[in-house]
Amino acid sequence: MSLEQHYTAILGQLGEDVSREGLLDTPKRAAKAMQYLCKGYQQTLEEVTNGALFTSDNSEMVLVKNIELYSLCEHHMLPFIGKAHVAYLPNGKVLGLSKVARIVDMYARRLQIQENLTREIAEAVQQVTGASGVAVVIEAQHMCMMMRGVEKQNSSMVTSVMLGQFRDNAATRSEFLGLVK
Repeated sequence: MSLEQHYTAILGQLGEDVSREGLLDTPKRAAKAMQYLCKGYQQTLEEVTNGALFTSDNSEMVLVKNIELYSLCEHHMLPFIGKAHVAYLPNGKVLGLSKVARIVDMYARRLQIQENLTREIAEAVQQVTGASGVAVVIEAQHMCMMMRGVEKQNSSMVTSVMLGQFRDNAATRSEFLGLVK
């Protein structure tokens, strides 16, 4: 059974008339949207970074702030929307700027929880760059809390992962956290 056929069945189970005009193409559109929202499963770290690693003697913090992200939680398949701040301390190599955002997108376009997404991004940046430290903070609002359940409209979740020097050195960690505030 195709994804489109599954959406037709879901709409029917919800009590909808799947033959009404407004829903005629909805299963096809919903299937296409879901495939796009989960396209991270078809991507690899090697593909998204595409060799954009460059020699550099810079060892100071590289920070990419406010990378918007859109993901789906694995518990309800509802969106969570927010921004990621990603920093690393180069150790002979720097990553092309757009590649940091592409790493965020690749992992965000998979079903998971925000805590794991934060770790996946940090570990991927570490793996690609060989940095002496990586830090990731994600701030997001979760539709599963806003649209259903406790219905808390102003809540947000903040997660962080610190690796290497960001974990071991309080001054480096403080500098990063000060810059993302």
